[in-house]
Amino acid sequence: MSGTEMTPGEYISHHLINLTQKSPDVQSKLVDFSFVNIDTLFFSILTGVIAFSILLIAARKMQSGVPGRFQAAIELLIEFVDDSCKELIHNEKSRKMIAPLGLTIFVWIIFMNTMDLLPVDLLPKIWQNLSGDHHAYLRVVPTADLNTPMAMAISVLFLCIVYNIKIKGFGGWMHELFSVPFGNKIWLFIPNLVMNIIEFLSKTLSHGMRLFGNMYAGEIVFIVIALLGGTWGVAGAAGISDIVLITLQLIAGLAWAIFHILVIALQAYLFMVLTFVYLGQAHDSH
Repeated sequence: MSGTEMTPGEYISHHLINLTQKSPDVQSKLVDFSFVNIDTLFFSILTGVIAFSILLIAARKMQSGVPGRFQAAIELLIEFVDDSCKELIHNEKSRKMIAPLGLTIFVWIIFMNTMDLLPVDLLPKIWQNLSGDHHAYLRVVPTADLNTPMAMAISVLFLCIVYNIKIKGFGGWMHELFSVPFGNKIWLFIPNLVMNIIEFLSKTLSHGMRLFGNMYAGEIVFIVIALLGGTWGVAGAAGISDIVLITLQLIAGLAWAIFHILVIALQAYLFMVLTFVYLGQAHDSH
């Protein structure tokens, strides 16, 4: 799909709509849960399989002695994640579970974020040709869909609850919910509970929204840059050189892609670290 087939606003909107599947009995449902973002699920699973495969290959090729470049890179990555986990999780037994979780989160999010570096129209155009629908929708960056970051953030919230109960006991956690932060007084039980619920919800929302917001913004910038190359025919009629527009698109796209590599890695790191922070807080007693 080129930018000349529709207005710039329509072009941007088209690239921000997910491929969905709607259930035929949707009208009979009180709440509509029939919309499923098929592209998000597909590319999430695809990148997850790729990340898992790379780590599995690395694990099978691990050997003592002088490591190769691939093994050395994986070892550095594992040490980096493990050191980050040790700084925030002081329970050695818990780290055996949480550190691998952090590694999985970090690598998986990097692969999902990296999908943003593909040319904007490449995979959507391939899908349109395969499906026979020249207006078919397809988004290829799972983390630019709010459902993915929020699902991961909610999973971390669930683990926080699990570790709160595991470390403090159900009774100890309930006591903490009703006695912190204002004190262990019966007339403060409700305010304490409300504040703790707000804290859990706000942490989860900020955890997911931070990743989503950055990747969504990056996706929009790539789409806007793609418009430079897509509008050369229209601009040419006004006397603007086609080569100049295409050159500007290449330069702007390359510059943003280089900068975006930092965003890709940073957002994966921040999500992993915040996971360690929240799970570390679940180990702390007040």
